[in-house]
Amino acid sequence: MARSSDGNIAADSGAQAIVDGQHSDPFAYLGMHRSGGGLVVRTFQPGAATVHVIDTQDGSVVAELGMVRGEGLFAGRVERTQPFRYRLRIKWAEGAETEIEDPYRFGPLLGEMDTHLFAEGTHLRIYEKLGAHPITVDGVQGVHFAVWAPNAQRVSVVGDFNYWDGRRHVMRRRYEAGLWEIFVPGLEPGALYKFEIVGPSGRPEPLKSDPFGFYAEPSPGTASIVFAFPDHPWRDGEWMDRRAQAQDRHAPISIYEVHLGSWRRGEGNRVRHYRELADELGAYAADMGFTHVELLPIHEHPFSGSWGYQPIGLFAPTSRYGTPEDFRYFVDRMHQCGIGVIIDWVAGHFPNDPHGLARFDGTALYEHADPRQGLHKDWDTLIYNYGRNEVANFLYSNALFWLDRYHIDGLRVDAVASMLYLDYSRQPGEWIPNRYGGNENLEAIDFLRRMNEVVYGEFPGAMTIAEESTAWPMVSRPVHLGGLGFGYKWNMGWMHDTLRYIGKEPVHRRYHHDDLTFGLLYAFQENFVLPLSHDEVVHGKRSIFGRMPGDRWQRFASLRAYYGFMFTHPGKKLLFMGAEFAQEAEWNHDASLDWHLLGDEMHQGVQRLVRDLNRLYRGAPALHQLDSEGTGFAWIDCCDRDNSVVSYLRKGTEPEDHVVVVCNFTPVVRESYRVGVPSACFYAEVLNTDSAFYGGSDVGNGGGLTADDLPWHGLPHSLNLRLPPLATLVFRPRQG
Repeated sequence: MARSSDGNIAADSGAQAIVDGQHSDPFAYLGMHRSGGGLVVRTFQPGAATVHVIDTQDGSVVAELGMVRGEGLFAGRVERTQPFRYRLRIKWAEGAETEIEDPYRFGPLLGEMDTHLFAEGTHLRIYEKLGAHPITVDGVQGVHFAVWAPNAQRVSVVGDFNYWDGRRHVMRRRYEAGLWEIFVPGLEPGALYKFEIVGPSGRPEPLKSDPFGFYAEPSPGTASIVFAFPDHPWRDGEWMDRRAQAQDRHAPISIYEVHLGSWRRGEGNRVRHYRELADELGAYAADMGFTHVELLPIHEHPFSGSWGYQPIGLFAPTSRYGTPEDFRYFVDRMHQCGIGVIIDWVAGHFPNDPHGLARFDGTALYEHADPRQGLHKDWDTLIYNYGRNEVANFLYSNALFWLDRYHIDGLRVDAVASMLYLDYSRQPGEWIPNRYGGNENLEAIDFLRRMNEVVYGEFPGAMTIAEESTAWPMVSRPVHLGGLGFGYKWNMGWMHDTLRYIGKEPVHRRYHHDDLTFGLLYAFQENFVLPLSHDEVVHGKRSIFGRMPGDRWQRFASLRAYYGFMFTHPGKKLLFMGAEFAQEAEWNHDASLDWHLLGDEMHQGVQRLVRDLNRLYRGAPALHQLDSEGTGFAWIDCCDRDNSVVSYLRKGTEPEDHVVVVCNFTPVVRESYRVGVPSACFYAEVLNTDSAFYGGSDVGNGGGLTADDLPWHGLPHSLNLRLPPLATLVFRPRQG
């Protein structure tokens, strides 16, 4: 064994820079290096009393390093000419002894192609490289960390494993892409970590959680957690095999929108976990006839009151409800129940919490520096710089991540309008025009198109849905035809118009008849979803049931008639949780839904109706096959505003396949109300929202009636109907 305490091998500015945590390239200084025909080993171990170099191959002690700085910098010569694999045996001042691998003996692990593609913005699965990844290098287990911080002077990974001391694991700078990396040997999954970043000013920034972190410390903690994805035994093969067909625009799609934290809580208002929710929610959604659940954002977020719409960890399912593996179980179980899983995906903005993306490396990195481009005034959040390759890459690789690692079936992209328009919610002078002088965010448009291309290209059976509230054209049309490339778009106009209509007293509805019919002027310009979402049951808007006017009976009847209209109207369906049983109060994210209401027959009746509407919608091809095509709809009579009655046909792909829908939005029984129909046959009354089974007055047509050979409404035959009060009727022809 050779011993060296030769101060000359560390008596330079580099030594002080290491001790101060200011060295720009610690891998060039620490570890084993050739020196004067031999080797020198340097290591920084604050709190150590002695350090020995051990030959890994035979376990022999080959050198004792001398302390050359009292703060813990050790160095010494090794009388060998060729580098070799070694370990460090450390005796600590308090007496304990450990043997460790030196992180500064490992070379760079990010490949040149990885750094090139990331800088180019085309690395589709960059989440496999950046972040924290448990791996084995040269037979040594540990964790590889990598992060993007191009303007930083120094980046370190810190955690309990190094006493949150940013001097101990300073990362290697990859100048070609602004990336930093280090392999920390011996570290295992479950370790807490953050990044300590010294910005261009030379001052440390607030500790940052990992933008690519897969798991986050439960609130109020803000650290990331090293997570190794195990090989999950997926049992959803049957669903995955038929997913593309189940999500096609010709398929019935009925979505149950859910906030996991308040759907059904446990005793003492306890938030339930993914595994608890999986079986119960899956069984409930399937029994109710829904085809999908849509989850309010499950990305990690610091403020529960944001409902997830201000996420910090886009790659981490929130730890409020369990681990990432628990969430995988949740998705798997939903699929086994035949239920697809859509997640709300927030790519339009992020919060300014100090541990998040805001000024990540001491500069406006993910966001725009100019608040006229980078600040959302409505939400006091920051806007992504979509024109930066690495930022766009971060986002669309995140979209793929959820489809890849969690088998997610669709992404509903939040607040698309805020992304498309530079002047969104801004006054003149508060925004910067694009290069052509317009208000379109050209970089965001390119990003959305690219995102949709990679999602549908990499996962053809998946779908994307835009929450887009303006008249932007071709949102759900292919990119190669000039569209944004989404599969579907929320029909916000239909929602606002019809909720305004149904909220009027029945006696006044005749003056607002166009609110019912206007949506059909544009119903087939996009592939629409009809949303009655969480946004419509908060902030003083009242619940959907709470908007209904009149006495108690009329309120329930209006709601049932409205749901009948919705489920027979062209477009896929979405109901926020609680609306299916007429939740009376506004949604409260801190409490469970009011399930006790189902002890009331009227609330039970609404739930029974929604269940039957889903089954009818799914079972009648005419109600879903041509949801997005004009050939699937025809008015019978849209002009009877005096009686507040509308009637229409829904058609399937087969020439004789159709249903007749009649809606009466006044509390008046209308006798001998004649409507034209195409066929001379018996028309079965397959749904009547006034049925006593649903809580209605049971006025109807005795199960159906035969069409008269009397032309009406331009059709060759007609039905002489008895219209129940505040009700929707659906008839299906029975030929022969």
